[in-house]
Amino acid sequence: MGVSPSDGPDISGISIDSRTLNPGDLFIALRGDPGERFNTSHQSELDGHDYVQQAFDAGAAGVLIHQEDICVALEKYQTADSSRVILVEDTLDGLWDLARAARRRLRCPVFAITGSSGKTTLRNFLGACLETEVAPGSLNNFWGLPLSMARTPAHCSAAIFELGTSSPGEIEPLAELVQPDVAVVLNVLPAHIEFFSDLAAIEKEKLSIMYGLTRDGVLVLPHALKKSAMIANDSLVGWQEGFEKAANVRKERIQLITFGDEQSANIHLQSFDLNSPFLELTYLNQKFQANVPGGGQHRAHTVAATLACIIAADLDPGSIQKLGNIQPPGGRGNVLSVFGVKVIDESYNANPTSMAAALNNLSAASKEKKYAILGDMLELGSDAGRFHKEMLASCTNIDGIFCVGKQMRSLFESLPVRQRWGYAENISAMDLGALVIDLSEGDCVLVKGSNRIFWSQDFVGKLTQALTDAAQR
Repeated sequence: MGVSPSDGPDISGISIDSRTLNPGDLFIALRGDPGERFNTSHQSELDGHDYVQQAFDAGAAGVLIHQEDICVALEKYQTADSSRVILVEDTLDGLWDLARAARRRLRCPVFAITGSSGKTTLRNFLGACLETEVAPGSLNNFWGLPLSMARTPAHCSAAIFELGTSSPGEIEPLAELVQPDVAVVLNVLPAHIEFFSDLAAIEKEKLSIMYGLTRDGVLVLPHALKKSAMIANDSLVGWQEGFEKAANVRKERIQLITFGDEQSANIHLQSFDLNSPFLELTYLNQKFQANVPGGGQHRAHTVAATLACIIAADLDPGSIQKLGNIQPPGGRGNVLSVFGVKVIDESYNANPTSMAAALNNLSAASKEKKYAILGDMLELGSDAGRFHKEMLASCTNIDGIFCVGKQMRSLFESLPVRQRWGYAENISAMDLGALVIDLSEGDCVLVKGSNRIFWSQDFVGKLTQALTDAAQR
C-alpha cells in the first residue's frame, strides 16, 4: 500500500539514517530484511523504527513508518502533530513509490549503469561530462537505488544511477524501477561469483538491465559481449519473454551501441599508452581526444563507455573533453601524496581482473620504487585460492608486497622471498608504524582489496596517518 495523497510536512530531503539526517528531512524507517520479494544478500537485524525518536530529535520534518494506530504513534514518538507521522503498510514500498514519483517528474536523459567493476567511476565521469551532480557513495541496491532516485532534483540536466548485484535476480526489478533511456553494462567479471553458477550467469544477470529500457532506449555494451548468442548485428534480438516482463518494453529489438578495442566497435578505443594521460577514440570516422582520470587501461575503457553513453543519449560527443583532470571517486584509484610518498588508493573493492589491472598499471607506469598492500578478494567461491595465486603473474616488477587476509596467504607464499614485504591476517595485526619505515620520498604504494578488508576499516586513512607521524618524528 502506498501513501494516499494528503497534506503532509514540507520536507527538504530524504533520509534512512538518523545519524546523518539533516533538519527538514523525511526519515523513512526501513527494516534490514526486505523479505522474499528481493533476492539479495544485503540483510541485517536493524530496524529503522527503533531510531524514529532520534530522527525527530535531529530535526526530521516527518517520518514514514509501518502502519499502526495514529494515536499510539503520536504518543510513542513524542509529537502532537499528526501530519509529521506518515503511516504506510510497508516503508520500503513507500520508498519505492517515492522513487517512481521522482522518475515520472524527470524531463532529462536517464542513465542506468551496471557492471562488475567501475560503476561509480563511470557515473562520475558521465556526470562531469554532462555537468550534472551525482549522488555521493554507491547507492545501488534495493534501498540505495530508490533512495538515490527519490533525492534526484526534478530539474537536473541528467540523472545517472548505479544498479548493483551480488545474487541472481537483483538487477531486473531495479532496472524496471529506473526505466532508463540509456542502460550500460560496463563489464562482466568474476566478482561475487560465489553466488552465481558461472561467469555466464553473471553476464545474464548484468544484461537483464535491458528489461527496464524505455521504448526508444539504447543499450551500451563492451563490444566483446556482442558475441553472446543473444546478440546479433546492431540490435539485441530475443529474450521476448523477458521483454514482456517489463511493462514499458513492447518490442523485439533494442538499439545497441558498443565500445572497445575492436575496430568494429561503435566507439573504438585506439591503442592506449599507460604512461600517457590521454587517449584517442573514434566514432563514425570522427576522432575525439580525452583525458583518462587516474590512468590505466580499465579506466580508458570507462572513458570509451562514457562517450558511448553520451552518443546513446543523442548529446554532444564533444563533451567528453570536459573530463579534464577530475579525480576518480575515493578508493577507486585516486592518488594521495603524503610527505613525498605516493599512495594509490584502490581500497574500495577488488576482483581478479581489477586487481591484475591495478598491479599491471603500477608495474608499467611507475619509475619509482613500487610497493603494494593487497587484501583478500572476497566472494570468489571455491576458486578463490586459485584467483589469488594467479595474481603472481602481475607482481613481477613490484619491489615489495604486503598481503592481508587468509586468501592472500596463497599469493604471499608464492612470492619470491625478495618481494615478501609482510603478511597479516587482518589490518589489526599490522604494525603500520614499522611498515612505513621502509618507505622513502619518491616511493609509490598501491592499496587494493575488497571493501570489507580496507575501505570499511579506513585503512588508507590509517596508513597516511602513520606516514605523517613517521615524517614528523
